[in-house]
Amino acid sequence: MRITPRTRRATLAALGALTVGAMLAACGSGTPGESADGGGGEDGVTTVQFWHRSFTPVENEWYADIVKKFNASQDEIKVVDTEVPADAWDQKMKAAQAAGKAPDLYTSSANLYDLVNAGQVHELDSIVPKEALDEILDTATSISAIDGTYYAYPLLLEPQTVLFWNTDMLDAAGVDSSAAPETWDDLLAACAKIQPTLADGQYCISPAQDAVTMAWSTVGQQYNFAGHLALTDDWTAPDIDNDGYRDLMAQYKELWDKGYMPKQPLSAYVGGEDFGQQKVAFKVSGSWMMSEIGSDYADLLAKTGVGAFPSSSDADGRTATTMGNFTWVVDAKSKAPEAAGKFLSWAIAGDPENLVPFFVDTQFTKVPVRQAVQDAVAESEEAANAPWSSIIVDDIAPDAIPGSTYPWDVNLAVGTAMESVMKGSASADDAIKTASAAIQTVIERDGLPEKAPKN
Repeated sequence: MRITPRTRRATLAALGALTVGAMLAACGSGTPGESADGGGGEDGVTTVQFWHRSFTPVENEWYADIVKKFNASQDEIKVVDTEVPADAWDQKMKAAQAAGKAPDLYTSSANLYDLVNAGQVHELDSIVPKEALDEILDTATSISAIDGTYYAYPLLLEPQTVLFWNTDMLDAAGVDSSAAPETWDDLLAACAKIQPTLADGQYCISPAQDAVTMAWSTVGQQYNFAGHLALTDDWTAPDIDNDGYRDLMAQYKELWDKGYMPKQPLSAYVGGEDFGQQKVAFKVSGSWMMSEIGSDYADLLAKTGVGAFPSSSDADGRTATTMGNFTWVVDAKSKAPEAAGKFLSWAIAGDPENLVPFFVDTQFTKVPVRQAVQDAVAESEEAANAPWSSIIVDDIAPDAIPGSTYPWDVNLAVGTAMESVMKGSASADDAIKTASAAIQTVIERDGLPEKAPKN
């Protein structure tokens, strides 16, 4: 594999994006939507209901195993693990909320400000040891704490905008395959060379291309081009009527107009089928795609380049990558918050060796949020066979910015504007005007100035 060394910039942050249904009451039975006797039982054992989404097989196995190990390690708390299918998660959570049967502890990638403002999560400072909270790296504090109070404990960080490329396809076009294009100008120049060498059904690049995906995946690019996100710092007004946002939209329109990207998605942004089937020279996705290449298209590993996403030529060192995350939170109405906090502290805030299998088995595509865990993962025997790990952990992740903390509808307004400009259904001026009006509606509807982050 050819790896792209990139200069690490100074900015440190992380993301809290994408919506996840929130849960309100205490214990269930381990079967979504069914109740059970939570808190202390007749035998003196406290039951903690823990729900997580269904992920890849190795992730699901890790969740099941960590619960078994915790239950075997002591006899005061029993954790009941429930794996909820990803496509049923929102429905199950809404049903649990309505019935008052939500779990004590659950996984979340929701906007932390939304959860806290809605009073849906329990603070962690009183139920998780301070030394465990202090271990959370600065890159992850924005997804775990608000104004100095912790409400979520991160399991991982994931760069959501990583550039992958097929070195053979670039070499055939006379394009440098040893490094990622530094800027959009470089990327477009590469596409101009690559396009004549492609067969029917092949394209230069597969980026995000629908409003919803653009809404969450381009947050880093918005910052890269404009130097800020879609609201003013005090959340009193939209902030997209500027040259930065216009220029970003123009880049995607050029990819579209020149046929460098397919008019219909060849695979989902989060998936790697189009890259694995060698239908595209460049693929934009999250760091997780590398695990799919390793498992489903192993013959491509030796000819897959990995690097940071290209920047605006005027970015002056600003990153173009958004950092995704996944956290564990305790429900605000849990009947057993202390017990839930003890399990959380043991499983993901305790012995680093509990977490090493998770990061190794997911093929080093995710970033630990504790230095001790990063060190333990890097020292594993398997790390030597995953050279992309250092690119993701050391070169891309420290540079990424947090996703927006404002409501999802603001992100969606921007994503809709980007898609409409890219596909030519609206001019940049008209799209920005429409998006600004939609954002202003959200500001007034949700009283955003009163909810703006203090820092």
